[in-house]
Amino acid sequence: MYQQAAWVISVVFILFVIFVFLYVVAHSGQRAEYEPIQKKGYRIRNVWFLVVIATMGLATFYTLRDLPFERPAHAADPTVVQVEARQFGFVLSRNEFRVGEPIAFQVTSVDVNHGVGIYDENMELLAQTQAMPKYTNTMYYTFEKPGTYQVLCLEYCGIGHHVMTATITVVPAQEGEGK
Repeated sequence: MYQQAAWVISVVFILFVIFVFLYVVAHSGQRAEYEPIQKKGYRIRNVWFLVVIATMGLATFYTLRDLPFERPAHAADPTVVQVEARQFGFVLSRNEFRVGEPIAFQVTSVDVNHGVGIYDENMELLAQTQAMPKYTNTMYYTFEKPGTYQVLCLEYCGIGHHVMTATITVVPAQEGEGK
């Protein structure tokens, strides 16, 4: 049944294309003044060009402003933590924080590229960035629950990659502080 329907639709479509082709051939001998058609075409082209440019400009503005390249608005005055990745471990300038404390991890590497990922107790990835020699990436994060978090390397960096970990402890916020 579907094959017959597809065959009929194909034949109708082919006949339509043949009809359009024959219509164009039959009317192609007629000459029309080209200049008015050309002016109308240029006017339409200019309008469409402006519409496309305006649409793309608006789309670019509204989509790029939400990218997380800058410091989040809620991290007004973050605690800065230096994170140095090296084969085969992490050195954090501080590893104990309070719930609700905004943190700016300044991540770099002393040897090769490393991936830095922060995992919760269920081993769900919460935040990540790349650690590269001679370059510092900033990763902003605010812990919402107390507990013990793991920092793991996300990029194979050598034979000891699997032991490259660090621990972060997050304690509850004090009364009258933060959230």
